[in-house]
Amino acid sequence: MIKQNKLKTVISTLAILLPIFVGLILWDKLPETIATHFGIDNNANGWSSKGFAVFGIPLVMAALHLFCLVVTSLDPKHKNIGKKPLGMVFWIIPSVSLVVMSVIYAMALGVNINVGFVCLLLIGALLVVMGNLLPKAKQNYTFGIKVPWALDDEDNWNKTHRLAGFCMVIAGLITLLTAFLQNPFIFFPVIAAALVVPIAYSYIHYKKHSK
Repeated sequence: MIKQNKLKTVISTLAILLPIFVGLILWDKLPETIATHFGIDNNANGWSSKGFAVFGIPLVMAALHLFCLVVTSLDPKHKNIGKKPLGMVFWIIPSVSLVVMSVIYAMALGVNINVGFVCLLLIGALLVVMGNLLPKAKQNYTFGIKVPWALDDEDNWNKTHRLAGFCMVIAGLITLLTAFLQNPFIFFPVIAAALVVPIAYSYIHYKKHSK
């Protein structure tokens, strides 16, 4: 898979590393200690050295990105993932990296950003995109609801992922519309439901048809 997508692999990895070059440009303006983790109240509760923030975080995310690509390429059914879902595998970590590093730099430079609001917008958008892509993926071991009874039954897989796609889109829209509230009692139950409902449906379908 990586051999067939060398250019996409290089471009997506460079996108993750782009904040390093931005950090070098801003180097003299950045403080020696930078907030890199924020609590639910938007207050910083974790700090890193300037060197780790500029170099370490992008490099760690690039390594995670390449690891995910290697794992996906080792999937014996990776060709079933589909072109568009595979595109998300390539671009989800670069997207997160660019948003996260932009927030970190902005906060370090004194720009007041509602971190929780930005994170929920990002999560909501990713859920909507994933929800639209899930029904397009065929049986594989990397992308989707990978419960054994769905992997063993194509009809179960297809129906489960149509429902999962719908649940993800609804969860994403709710997350986007309630992002300004930053209420964990809304966010976590919505995410849990989007995951549990398709799995439960898949199991019920399996039990019903296995008889």
